[in-house]
Amino acid sequence: MLAARTGTMGNKNAEEALKLRKQSVLSLGSRERALKSSSESVKEGRGRGGQLQQRARRLALLRELEMNWYLRVCELSHEYTIAYTTGMPHRNLGKSGLRVSCLGLGTWVTFGGQISDEVAEQLMTIAYESGVNLFDTAEVYAAGKAEVILGNILKKKGWRRSSLVITTKLYWGGKAETERGLSRKHIIEEIVRAMTHVINQGMAMYWGTSRWSAMEIMEAYSVARQFNMIPPVCEQAEYHLFQREKVEVQLPELYHKIGVGAMTWSPLACGIISGKYGNGVPESSRAALKCYQWLKEKIISEEGRKQQVKLKDLSPIAERLGCTLPQLAVAWCLRNEGVSSVLLGSSNPEQLIENLGAIQVLPKMTSHIVNEIDNILGNKPYSKKDYRS
Repeated sequence: MLAARTGTMGNKNAEEALKLRKQSVLSLGSRERALKSSSESVKEGRGRGGQLQQRARRLALLRELEMNWYLRVCELSHEYTIAYTTGMPHRNLGKSGLRVSCLGLGTWVTFGGQISDEVAEQLMTIAYESGVNLFDTAEVYAAGKAEVILGNILKKKGWRRSSLVITTKLYWGGKAETERGLSRKHIIEEIVRAMTHVINQGMAMYWGTSRWSAMEIMEAYSVARQFNMIPPVCEQAEYHLFQREKVEVQLPELYHKIGVGAMTWSPLACGIISGKYGNGVPESSRAALKCYQWLKEKIISEEGRKQQVKLKDLSPIAERLGCTLPQLAVAWCLRNEGVSSVLLGSSNPEQLIENLGAIQVLPKMTSHIVNEIDNILGNKPYSKKDYRS
């Protein structure tokens, strides 16, 4: 979008484009003055939360003006945009310019394992037609089959590659010592230099980390800046009602200092929050699989039983909001503005459609509802600093 401003588009000439751009800037200025006047009248009593909301409104206004300008120059309407037709919100991945759907589709366990290729295609089709543009996989998923299945489906569907964001992960690869890890032999060179090379060669557009500590991410950023290389833009982290510390305390600091965003996974805690384990472990569930014995032990443990009690206490809130418990859990993750996208994992179309419905619940996640949930969970992490200001 920014590059298009410098040239002509459609049947409009450069002079008209410049005129429209000036109109957008003037509109932004007048609205900015209105916001400033309004904020000055209620300045007393408003703290950092109010400043954050005002900043968010300005950013939303700027994006709206940019989109209006682009659509007018291209002689298009709002109905043309995917976000408008599907209702799927999009967010920047960290402080990069990459826009991703706030819900993405993951392939862990499911693709090449728990589900057939036909079901995988159904899931991707439902996700894409619902406005999802982010699909996540990894070389280790199903020993590489997940990547192959995802690629075959994309080829078959013929979706525009420019409309998609595909993410994959490296480390656990083949069985040989040279086929796994983060060495140059495996991904060209030691991490930061390797990722810079991969991007410069056009094999990827951005790179991020997965399950790294805040200290490791900061070190990677420092190395990138020191040697004029490309730093990471996001961290993939586990985040759900029972796992909060990293995403709510550590990552906000990295976002405000170096622009690293959060792409979160397992919003239903590997199915624990879905409610399916309230009366034990069903034979058809993931926890019943031989390779997921650790999950079964976690569910039947004392801590697991306490979590089930808390989930039952959360059910009335979901009923009041007119949604299911999984939808409430996903919307709860999305209510965190520091989260760029939440990756969903589904084993059937019905489950995916239900989870995608969390988008409709998001506007209902008021501060009162969030506080009510926090009181039930009793695990809100404490941060000594407020990095939002």
